[in-house]
Amino acid sequence: MKAVIALGANIGNPQENIELAVALLREATDLQMVSSYYTTTPVGGPEQPDYINAVCIIESELPAMDLLSLLHGIEKSLGRERVEHWGPRTIDLDLIQYGGLLSKAEELMLPHPRAHERRFVLQPWFEIEADAILLTHGPIKELLEQMPA
Repeated sequence: MKAVIALGANIGNPQENIELAVALLREATDLQMVSSYYTTTPVGGPEQPDYINAVCIIESELPAMDLLSLLHGIEKSLGRERVEHWGPRTIDLDLIQYGGLLSKAEELMLPHPRAHERRFVLQPWFEIEADAILLTHGPIKELLEQMPA
């Protein structure tokens, strides 16, 4: 099943952390595509450095919660500490969409509940899959066109 994963990092060596996360995803899953890296301004949270963001597409047969556990394991192996909500981080891996699954479970909401509002998710995703559709929100091309610059 196709999974869309957003990657972000802004402390330590962000680019190296993204590259390491991609390498670990490549080892653990069938990595299909990785976007370019984008430098973005933080959204919400405390004052902090800019982020490096990317999106990748993988194929996996893992149950959704197991895939989420894999992502959290990669974060932990790269030094992620969950100290402050929307605070700076060495790495962040968000499961944006997983096949056609819809979930409102507190531990895993699919599609990601704020993906449609986040240019730093939609822009890199659009780069690698221009005809993608964000479930419950529509074509990502249209979502990007409706966003303020």
